[in-house]
This record gives sequence, C-alpha cells and structure tokens, in this order.
Amino acid sequence: MPEQSTQPRPTLEAVAARAGVSRATASRVVNGGEGVREPLVERVRQAVEELGYVPNQAARSLVTRRHDAVAVVIAEPETRVFADPFFALQLRGISKELTAHDSQLVLLLTEGRDDHARVARYLAGGHVDGALVFSLHLDDPLPGLIRGVPTVYGGRPGWSDGSHGVVYVDCDNRGGAREAVRHLVGLGRTRIAHITGALDQTSAVDRLDGFRDVRTDADPGMVVESDFTLGGGERAMRELLDRRPDLDAVFAANDLMAAGALRVLRERGRRVPEEVAVVGFDDMLPFTEQADPPLTTVRQDIEEMGRLMARLLLRGLDRAASAGVASAGVGDGAAEAAPASVVLPTTLVRRASA
Repeated sequence: MPEQSTQPRPTLEAVAARAGVSRATASRVVNGGEGVREPLVERVRQAVEELGYVPNQAARSLVTRRHDAVAVVIAEPETRVFADPFFALQLRGISKELTAHDSQLVLLLTEGRDDHARVARYLAGGHVDGALVFSLHLDDPLPGLIRGVPTVYGGRPGWSDGSHGVVYVDCDNRGGAREAVRHLVGLGRTRIAHITGALDQTSAVDRLDGFRDVRTDADPGMVVESDFTLGGGERAMRELLDRRPDLDAVFAANDLMAAGALRVLRERGRRVPEEVAVVGFDDMLPFTEQADPPLTTVRQDIEEMGRLMARLLLRGLDRAASAGVASAGVGDGAAEAAPASVVLPTTLVRRASA
C-alpha cells in the first residue's frame, strides 16, 4: 500500500502568514471578494500556489453563498441522451465554460414524470447555484417546479416570448429551414417532403414553419411528424415513399432523421441525390461528413450554444451577487438583472446529398 502522508493540510492562516497579510484579506482573495489591492492579491495567490492550499468548500459557501456547481437538466430519457450526438456537443460546450470558471457540472435526466419532482427537490435544496435546462416539451411541468432557481434554457420555451426574466439560447430555426428548402427549390426540385421533429418542441414547430414559408402550397401528405431520432426518420421516410413515391427531395428537421431517411432510400433503390435530394439540420460533425452520401445540412453551432448557456447563467449569478441578491438574476423573474436571450444564426453546408 502507498505510504499515507501525515502532512497537515495548509490552512488559510498559513496562506495569510506566507503572503504577509491579515487572515481577513487572504479570505477575501480566496473567496473572490473585492476591495483588495492588486499587489496583495498577487501575493495571496502566490502563497496559495506555493502551499497547495485548497479552500474548504463548505466554509467558502457560507461566505460566498455559491457552491460552484451548476445543474444541467435534460428533459429526455437517458436512452435518447446518450444516443444523440446533439446532446454530447451541447454538454461539451457547457463543460468547457464551467471548467474555465472552476465550476462543476451536475447532470440530471428526467426519464419520466416521477423524475420531475425529484429534480425540483434537488434544485430547491440549494445544492447548485443554478440550472441549465434544455430539450423541454410543451407540457413539461419542470419550469413551474423550479421557479426561484436561476435558470437559462436551451431553446426558446414554448410558454414564453422571452420576457419576464426568461433567458434562453437558441438558433434561427425558422430561417435555417427556409434556407434549406430554398436550396432544394434552387436545385429544381418540385416535390419536396418534410420530416418534422416532435411538434411539442418549439424547434420542430419553427422548422416546420420555415418549410411552409417557402412551400406555401405544399400538399399536407408531404409532411410527416417524427421524433428527432434515427428510427423516427426511417419510419417517416417509409411513410412518405408509400404516400408519394414520386417525391424528389426531403428536408428532415435534424441530421439523425435525415440519416434514417438516407438508409430507407438506399433500401428502396432510390439514388441520392440524383432521384431524391436530402437536407438535414444541425451539422453534427463528424456524423454528417460520414453519412452515405455526406449530408447537406443547416449548421447551428451546438457547442457554442452550450457555452453561451453557461456563460449567461454565470454572468447573471455574478451580477446578482454583486448586487447583494443571493437567489435572483437569471430566468426567475428578476428581469432587471437578467442577461438578454441569444439567437444564433444558421448557415447551409452543402455536401453530396443535395
């Protein structure tokens, strides 16, 4: 067995003595307080590094009212979360931003209705500083259960227009969908179908609206609702081919469904893009480049969306702390302190499928 160290852990008093400052000054620097001259700040930081001092998190929380932890709540079952590259990209962006601010990520999933109460109790228990919530469905009770918890949403909530302190990060879903369908029209395609995402989510509704903006006279039979999954794309493509075997293009509301559509088109002997052009949405690299054929799609910067969600939450928490408010500032009704929501642009990425 390795030999156990008997050296005592460095104390805040030892840091203060090494830096030649009072314990109160050392505490303010270690806990991120203000009002300490920069030369003293540098001396304390150097002493912390030399001694290997690690702050007592429980004591630090009493001073700062911060836990340096953020909950990431995904309103989907784990089978969906771990099978969809979208969530991995968004979590990577969130993790990078939280790590840069020395904050921990706590992942919470909602498998079913019973989980909503569990998640709400955890968030209300003061274990984290705030929450990042995404993939909400329109009937999801979670927003009502976590009122009072600083929150930033991934995607525009269907129950809010962005006012009343609700903060979210989204992409231009409707504009991106319009660009995708215009591209297909520009290729000379006239029988364009659409595979929607789950229509209890605003992203799917907005992408359907973008499709209809361009195809104002589209046959209702050329639109099939699906669920943002690979299997859902396969089922929808089969239904479309059974209904309209003469279709010559498909716009799928995400890349997974587009990949499912490509698989079925291959099974049915339909050449892509010669007979049927296919466009997706998201641009989840390297998934889209490795599709057969490589997928033309609408790109949203998923990782950047995650980073922005975390950044907005942390900025709101810092603003609330500097104003002396412990639990307000982001998405909980404190509109005067909340950062503005962000909608990122999208771009069409052309590859071999259309």
